[in-house]
Amino acid sequence: MTELLKKAYDAEEFRTAGHALIDQLANYLNQAYQGKGPKVLEWKSPEEQLAFWQNYAPAGNAPTPSTKLFADLLQHSIHLHHKQYMGHQVAPPLPHSALASLLSALMNNGMAVYEMGPAASALEKVVAQTFTRALGWGEAADGFLTSGGTLANLTGLLSARRAKAGGDVWNRGNSEKLALMVSAEAHYCVDRAVRIMGWGEEGVIKVPVNERLQMRTDLLEAYYQQARQAGIRVIAVVGSACSTSSGSYDDLEAISRFCRRHDLWMHVDGAHGGGAIFSPTYRHLLTGVDGADSVVIDIHKMLMAPSITTLLLYKEGLQAYHTFSQKAQYLWEQSGDEEWYNLAKRTFECTKHMMSARVFTILHLYGTQVFDDYVTTLYTLGRTFASMLQQQPDFELALEPQANIVCFRYRPQGVPQQQLDALNSRIRRKLLEGGDFYIVQTTLHEQVYLRTTLMNPFTTEVELNGLLKEIRTLAHGL
Repeated sequence: MTELLKKAYDAEEFRTAGHALIDQLANYLNQAYQGKGPKVLEWKSPEEQLAFWQNYAPAGNAPTPSTKLFADLLQHSIHLHHKQYMGHQVAPPLPHSALASLLSALMNNGMAVYEMGPAASALEKVVAQTFTRALGWGEAADGFLTSGGTLANLTGLLSARRAKAGGDVWNRGNSEKLALMVSAEAHYCVDRAVRIMGWGEEGVIKVPVNERLQMRTDLLEAYYQQARQAGIRVIAVVGSACSTSSGSYDDLEAISRFCRRHDLWMHVDGAHGGGAIFSPTYRHLLTGVDGADSVVIDIHKMLMAPSITTLLLYKEGLQAYHTFSQKAQYLWEQSGDEEWYNLAKRTFECTKHMMSARVFTILHLYGTQVFDDYVTTLYTLGRTFASMLQQQPDFELALEPQANIVCFRYRPQGVPQQQLDALNSRIRRKLLEGGDFYIVQTTLHEQVYLRTTLMNPFTTEVELNGLLKEIRTLAHGL
């Protein structure tokens, strides 16, 4: 072994650097919780950011050369634990779950087959069972963790195709035109999944939404019959729980009834809002989810795990094994399919992270009660913010929020309607560059709205009032 390799693997150097990093991160967390320290984001253009790292000096001879590197990474990253982060749907992860990720990264167990990840494979089974029981499913239910909602939704829809298309689609391809129905406000990954499967533009039938941006389930029958008359076979309906842009939940109970009537696969994209199943206060938003055949939940969104950590759950667990019918005899000894501990039989991934350690750590330390506390706190905060906005004459609420996603816009008197989109876009850009607050924007009803996703349980009405004040200040300077 070379001297460089000995130094790179040195356990004592790791200990010293690790202690220093934990101190850095703990200080960062304390400052973020108090709203002190760095801004949410120290804005730099992509070109400036690239130039900084291209010219970054190599490590010197200091005892802990990684300390400065990690400090610079912290400074140049967005701070999700900051009370004024209200942007994308990514949680500030629980510190102990992040520690589990550190352990997982160092152990680097591959998770394709049981012998490469024995502990994490068993933990994955426990985690899946916790969620299937919460959904109200029976003992036949099962699931697994995968890398993100996009991949999970695609895998779930491949299962729908395998179960409902008829014939050996995996080996022989589609023998007829297939399609699914989904809300016009659904996440773009559903449309992408359809095209990946080779169904083309006709393969995704987008059902219009109502004024609350929920799927018009009263139109399902008409769209289904139109597809049949056009020679297209609908095999599935996808319900959003909730939609990404607006936080609106589709009527899952109505979708479930429709799917049963026509023997269709019901898939629920609960990437953001599926975690509400653990909240007695907001569980009603998911009424009907027990009738689904498959459900996706991003645990890195509303359940506080580090990214990327996504569950794909099946009401009939055996459906997961039938999706991919391939032989890889070098991986497993038994020829039977139903081996819960050999995860590569059910996922796209062969090698994947030990994601289960992150989730099991949360369950072990805090139980599902912490899921309830987090979801209920933030969904309630969303309603509080909506009430605040309704009391401001120069702000307009897009719709009453069902989740922690609140869409609104600045609408001062005297500004013509046709100028509001540009005004709010400029305000959002100024907020981004200022870095004190982080929010995003979206388009609803063909109009631009500012969009907050309240992800931090430390955020209060104080920060929300501060955001409105900052928006007014920026608008007056434009």
